[in-house]
Amino acid sequence: MEILRRRCAKTVRSDHRRKRGVYDERAAAPARCGAARASGAGASPREETCMNIVNWAVSTMDALGPLGVFLLILGENLFPPIPSEVILPLAGVSSAGPEGSYVLMLLASIAGSVAGALLLYGLGRLLGPERLRTIVLRMPLVHLEDYDKTVAFMDRHGDKAIFFGRFVPGIRSLISIPAGLYAMPLGMFTLLTALGSGLWNTIFVTIGYVLGENWTVIEPFMNTFSNGVYLLIAVVLIGIVVHIVLRERRRIARGLPDPDEARLEALEQESAEDR
Repeated sequence: MEILRRRCAKTVRSDHRRKRGVYDERAAAPARCGAARASGAGASPREETCMNIVNWAVSTMDALGPLGVFLLILGENLFPPIPSEVILPLAGVSSAGPEGSYVLMLLASIAGSVAGALLLYGLGRLLGPERLRTIVLRMPLVHLEDYDKTVAFMDRHGDKAIFFGRFVPGIRSLISIPAGLYAMPLGMFTLLTALGSGLWNTIFVTIGYVLGENWTVIEPFMNTFSNGVYLLIAVVLIGIVVHIVLRERRRIARGLPDPDEARLEALEQESAEDR
């Protein structure tokens, strides 16, 4: 990792540091870009791409200040080329400069998180529960009973899922879509998103503000946490798929009809009549 940091430090333009006074672009070389090979060979295309994206994020914050942070976090919600665990500490480092403002950077990051979440929520609402129900009805292996159980889960635990989902890599953005699909009240969704994102963003912006260029010391811990979360998600998804497949095999072996067969026939008849 140290080799990569030195290599990145040599390639990043120094004018950002002169402008900010205390800003060190070596902070733009997080471990997530991957460690350079111990043999001393050049960085891989993936590593170079990652470093270029991070350097672009640094340039955006340097040029636009809080507006740049807002746009970066908004984009990270919709298409995360780099995680917020990288952007937010960099925002904290930038806010420690003579022209920076910790409060404005933090508020801009929260606004970006909420705006991105609302866009994804809107996508879910455009699809809507009725369209989703129709899609589920036509999907193999899954049944309307599964859909109804999911709706019941969202009714009971949707608020907790939205709040705590903001702390989970990979889930942080995607959780907004089912909130829209199952028509969670917009006011409650916005409030829970602002609270969850506000807590998450405060932690990482503060880390960057306090630690400065040394914020990368948290990278090993975040890598371990993220990998653990991804592994857990993979295990859960595999378990769900195995359960669904085995359930369907048992149904067929017992000669039981598809529980949604009658509903599907009625839907096909309605579609034929509409045509």
